[in-house]
Amino acid sequence: MLFGALTTASPAETGPSDRPNIVVFLVDDMGWQDTSVAFHASRTPQNKKFRTPNMERLAATGMKFTQAYASCVCSPSRISLVTGLNAARHRVTNWTLRMDTGTDAKHPTLDFPGWNVNGLSPRPGIARTVQATPLPELLKQAGYRTIHVGKAHFGAAGTPGADPRNLGFDVNIAGHAAGGPGSYLGEQNFSGAWRKADRIWDVPGLEAYHGKDIFLTEALTIEAMAQIDRAIADRKPFFLYMAHYAVHVPFAADRRFVERYRAAGLGEIEAMYAAMVEGMDKSLGDIMHRLEFHGIAEQTVVIFLSDNGGLSAHGRGGTPHKHNGPLSSGKGSAREGGIRVPWIVRWPSVTAPGSSCPHPVIIEDIFPTVLELAGAKNWHDRVGRIDGLSLVPLLRGHTPTSERSLLWHFPNSWGPKGPGIGPSSTLRKGDWKLIYYHTDRSYDLFNIASDLGENTNLADAEPARRTAMAKELASLLKEANATMPVVRSTGQPVPWPGESPEDFPKPDRYATP
Repeated sequence: MLFGALTTASPAETGPSDRPNIVVFLVDDMGWQDTSVAFHASRTPQNKKFRTPNMERLAATGMKFTQAYASCVCSPSRISLVTGLNAARHRVTNWTLRMDTGTDAKHPTLDFPGWNVNGLSPRPGIARTVQATPLPELLKQAGYRTIHVGKAHFGAAGTPGADPRNLGFDVNIAGHAAGGPGSYLGEQNFSGAWRKADRIWDVPGLEAYHGKDIFLTEALTIEAMAQIDRAIADRKPFFLYMAHYAVHVPFAADRRFVERYRAAGLGEIEAMYAAMVEGMDKSLGDIMHRLEFHGIAEQTVVIFLSDNGGLSAHGRGGTPHKHNGPLSSGKGSAREGGIRVPWIVRWPSVTAPGSSCPHPVIIEDIFPTVLELAGAKNWHDRVGRIDGLSLVPLLRGHTPTSERSLLWHFPNSWGPKGPGIGPSSTLRKGDWKLIYYHTDRSYDLFNIASDLGENTNLADAEPARRTAMAKELASLLKEANATMPVVRSTGQPVPWPGESPEDFPKPDRYATP
């Protein structure tokens, strides 16, 4: 699982400054094509729907990663980002909310008892959590001001991990256990009361904006810029984790932009969605302008990405599973539409402006990348084994001598029905991708290079490749000590890939109650 013989740079080689400021700009549920930036070979009709000039500017001054991946839902991705661990290893494989309570939808044949429903914990003693030393804690020890703004979703309510300050952030603004906002509108106090939602979804800590005509994305941006100002005044290098709630449901009309999309003929839901994307892009631009105002843009690395593929199974206007074209399916799916994400890195004086990297990368790579950029010392001694690899060599323009295999593991039930949605384990090896479905022990095998839309399942046409990839997938899962769902009728775990018994029942893989 290595980038061939590629080696990482020493801390002394990490750029024009030994201690650059670092901004991780994380968007929620933003699809690979939900931008005017082309991550495909050419601009697509989807690209033409959106207006994201600041993403365009970031890409023009940095490097696009055209085959970048996250997990298929949010909490697994976020915990992989701050631990460097694959979801199979940290076992926070579905989204979290309440202490000791799973969030799996009811499944007709499987139970899901093995995952860490309480999320990430900074210390032992909390059952069903992953204990790890988080990225902000390591950066804090390296002398950074660590700032969290926006959606956290690291730990369940009532656990220490629900508060980002327990994970090494000096500052937490608006982050808590919930993975979505009660509302995006200041007039509604960012609360779910307007839709009679559980108040656990109310966004905390933004009382100064209650009752005002302001969108949540803008309020968070104002707060983030104030924190940048304070770090500059204190002469502290900073790590800003700008994690927007946008573009997660419940959608709302951002009055600054929505009329543009209504006039373009988009339906109301899609007009709201596109306006939220543009509001997110304005936030990116505002933060970049703030860096320029302080004269630190050339000493700041900006990393932009989404936490999973774009929502498509429900909640959107138009035809389900088609919003991320040319990719198949969307959030919650093991198909490309559920896991491939927009990803751009700007490292001034290092990344070639307007460059593009075609090598597959995955969200746990952020962890060692940021630590290398920051020149952090001896962090391996505290952390031990991780799954992510530093992207610094790629950012420097080096080419790996071989590609590693990538692993996804979702032994859970997200709920909706659709292509690639359901309990599964997935391996990407070179141009090939194998999905193993836990419900019926069947396989999808796609050549991503020739079939980006995953239209032709080659599992039967390529039995030798399917078998070899299934064995590798099983080996990686076992090495990570991954958990599998339990078959309700037998009380036994689902077999590893390539090890299914002949007499196992084979219900519809997409079945829902």
